Amino acid sequence: MRFEQIYLVPSDPPDACDALNNGVFIEGQIALVEHGGCSFLSKTRTIQEHGGRAVIIADNSYNKETTYVEMMQETTQRKADIPALFLLGRDGYMIRRSLEQHGLPWAVISIPVNASSAPISNFLQPQGIFW
Repeated sequence: MRFEQIYLVPSDPPDACDALNNGVFIEGQIALVEHGGCSFLSKTRTIQEHGGRAVIIADNSYNKETTYVEMMQETTQRKADIPALFLLGRDGYMIRRSLEQHGLPWAVISIPVNASSAPISNFLQPQGIFW
């Protein structure tokens, strides 16, 4: 799947763990969300409930260079139907800062998405390791 010329909208609040103040702008778009505060699934479901087509979760530490991601354990039976991607290190910070410096509420992006429903256990890698 590929999203062409779609808005990347930073969520408000940035962690998307509570009700969104800008949910109307996320409908039909991709949300940029900060890591932390609640599970990836909770963030993804918040964006999905506001009509978002995908979510990009960016590390909340702009100087983190590691390829290991700490994730909260989700023990519910909830599911999400939209893709969730993760950005390491400074990428999310740089996007947010650039938007703020230019006074823009969102960025127009095109992005390929390889959505797979394969369970993480099929990848033969520990959870949170990117390869």
